[in-house]
Amino acid sequence: MYFTPPLAKLIEEFQRFPGVGPKSAQRMAFYVLGMSSESVKGFAHALLDAKERVKNCSICFHLSAENPCEICTNDRRDKTIMCVVAESRDVIALERSREYKGSYHVLTGLISPLDGKGPDQLSIRELLNRIVADGVTEAILAINPTIEGDVTVLYLTRIIKPLGCKISRIAFGLPVGADLEYADDVTLARAMEGRREI
Repeated sequence: MYFTPPLAKLIEEFQRFPGVGPKSAQRMAFYVLGMSSESVKGFAHALLDAKERVKNCSICFHLSAENPCEICTNDRRDKTIMCVVAESRDVIALERSREYKGSYHVLTGLISPLDGKGPDQLSIRELLNRIVADGVTEAILAINPTIEGDVTVLYLTRIIKPLGCKISRIAFGLPVGADLEYADDVTLARAMEGRREI
């Protein structure tokens, strides 16, 4: 299909986003063209402002416009419990539950040899320093149960254990409202492993 060059370029740029295919990119491009010039300028300004101001916190590596971030400067947080996550979006997901009141550490990715990402490309050294400096008694590994996630968990467990810190991993299993018959084998196995007494 033929698109005039500026529109084709806009579609191409939207396709760079993860999970956005050609059809979705076209819909977004046409939506932007239908916006007022002021709205497009506001959108472009928001993109540039976020890119310039949002950085990794120097303590926990969570994305924030403040340094240290709002979570690290909150005195009501329990610094002796640390939740280790792969990305900032995981912090946001956990914060939505309003259950966790400890500190966080964002690894900025997972160990993935196929993608050329090893432990040295993650914030693991900083994690170990914080565990010692803050007197962390429990490290909760809230990392997705993928191949990369499991490799990262195994690596972290091996290097954190000698520090005398308790290590736990969040439970995985069936979401609320799910039917057993539709769950896959791995999810069911994880649900059985993560069971607890009632």
